[in-house]
Amino acid sequence: MLNCIDNSGAAVVECVANLRMKRHAKIGDRIIIVVQKQRSFGDSSGGGGSVGTSAANKVKRGDLRHAIVVRTAKKLQRKDGSVVRFDDNACVLISKAGEPIGTRLNGIVGAELRDKQWSKILSLAPMHL
Repeated sequence: MLNCIDNSGAAVVECVANLRMKRHAKIGDRIIIVVQKQRSFGDSSGGGGSVGTSAANKVKRGDLRHAIVVRTAKKLQRKDGSVVRFDDNACVLISKAGEPIGTRLNGIVGAELRDKQWSKILSLAPMHL
């Protein structure tokens, strides 16, 4: 189970396949996920509130999507010798063409995305570590 940190409408997703190898996914790897829990955007009561929430949710529960892993709880040793470990596992949903579905990211992402050419995700992130 991974947290989804973009505003695509998914809150919790489950990884079903790793497109890199048969091993576990690392930061910057492309995976296939299933949306387990949707994110609620504000209160749906009020004039036109339900239209805004349904338009904001770009994905639904049960959708199969592609995603990029941006944080892992497993320790990762970098080339300079430093060891990085995040509190949770997180991903960002992307289209099959490789463009992020969401327009905003919440939280920090790993700097290893720069080596894997995911600069679009790095530009959306508020901070990378």
